[in-house]
Amino acid sequence: GGNRGIGRAIAGTLARAGADVAIFARSPESVERTAAELSQGGVRSIGLVGDVGDPGDVERAWAEVAETFEGVDILVNNAGITRDNLLLRMKPAEWDEVLRVNLAGAFHWCRLAVRPMIRKRWGRVINMASVVGLTGNAGQTNYAASKAGLIGFSKSLAAEVASRGVTVNVVAPGFIETEMTAALDDRARAAYEERIPAGRLGSAQDVADLVLFLASPLSDYITGQVICVDGGLTR
Repeated sequence: GGNRGIGRAIAGTLARAGADVAIFARSPESVERTAAELSQGGVRSIGLVGDVGDPGDVERAWAEVAETFEGVDILVNNAGITRDNLLLRMKPAEWDEVLRVNLAGAFHWCRLAVRPMIRKRWGRVINMASVVGLTGNAGQTNYAASKAGLIGFSKSLAAEVASRGVTVNVVAPGFIETEMTAALDDRARAAYEERIPAGRLGSAQDVADLVLFLASPLSDYITGQVICVDGGLTR
């Protein structure tokens, strides 16, 4: 999920900090373009195409990452989709697809990445949830369930690997400037901003800066936490 929006900001921020970066997403064109742009900063970057909800795709991508970079020190699970609908109108396929990508996708990547982190006795897993996973939201039972599930998954994994020098944390963005919010009319935007104590929507960089901190040695003693980036919305 590193080819656009929040994921792209995270990938760029980590690359500027000196990390080699592999990004994995479904769009070949944007994956290749983003990887090429990241490489211009002097780090190695590769783009991998696939579906995080498909364990076969993830295993093939993992093999290429492991060969290119000799392992992974930082895993950011950012890929996610929405299929919003009221529960009484929601199709089983809309439920299944959101859980498959948003929750099972993180499982597939963590299952492969955590073992070598344990062997090295150092690693960072950062899972991207949402404030909706804490508060719920009408019309998003599938999305909220996937993000709440990701929080529980992360806390459990954190307890399993903490003694081996591996941390697992969750970042929960609130209303962030994205392609979706850019389409809001002035009235809708003002309504969102009125709910946020900080008085503005967040930026993708606001989220990326926290990820950089959690990926660094500065966060050695922080694990199993859910940190909201929402301007005070969730209290």
